[in-house]
Amino acid sequence: MFLSAVILILQEILEAALLISVLLVLTSLFHEAWNRTFTLRRRWISYALLLGCAGAWIYAQLTPQISEWFDYVGQEVVNASIHLVSLLFLMLLANIVPSRYLANNASTRSRLTVVSMVIIVLLALVREGSEIIMYVAGVTSQSENVTAVLLGGVIGGGIGISCGIFLYYSLISLSQRWALRACLLLLAFISGNMASQTVLLLTQADWLPYTPIAWNTSAILAENSIPGHLFYALVGYEATPSILRVICYSLGMLMVIAGPLFRLAWPKSESTNKSAVA
Repeated sequence: MFLSAVILILQEILEAALLISVLLVLTSLFHEAWNRTFTLRRRWISYALLLGCAGAWIYAQLTPQISEWFDYVGQEVVNASIHLVSLLFLMLLANIVPSRYLANNASTRSRLTVVSMVIIVLLALVREGSEIIMYVAGVTSQSENVTAVLLGGVIGGGIGISCGIFLYYSLISLSQRWALRACLLLLAFISGNMASQTVLLLTQADWLPYTPIAWNTSAILAENSIPGHLFYALVGYEATPSILRVICYSLGMLMVIAGPLFRLAWPKSESTNKSAVA
């Protein structure tokens, strides 16, 4: 029970910590590029954390009722909707915010950036936080599990948060160009994972058809192993993904890679990324 708590909570925390770290680094890069027009700077994270934690608690309390919606597949549909909305705002951040149409409208670009980041983090915390709350509430209903689960949760959460902090400082220490490139590559994996998870949930709800398995890498890296859980949190690793999930994962990545912000990270000229993003 102790090890299960460590792994599950680490996986959930790590997913949110990865996303938050990347967005905080992008905040710094955008602030450098747009000078003082990015008015809220890093303060958006405070609003996102407060709203996300409150939303996670409310969602966890309402889950029994939500699960009865849509002929008892409400939880799958709502979670898929959360992934889909998060994906849409990631696309807004990667494609609309850096577009040339907002180049002369700094205030609008700043507001769109802040709103996108707040909603992305808020929904991530609602999704991951509610799962942690329900897990802890379920297993601690038996008194013999309380100590093991709470201790495992603290250790797993501490490791996940530490990984997020380490990632943030690792990225922020890079040059602007390479920091932007690394952030966008990670966002591409995150977007692909969100698209894949949306398909999985809607398939489980019978809203999408089942498709054949694309490949099976269980012999190389099992999903239930500790490295498998970590790779799932980082890049959405799946040992036996369906063909439809592979297609949607690729499309999710492509929507970031094909965006203007990604192209600016690899400018044809040798000018700095600050000039390119600006």
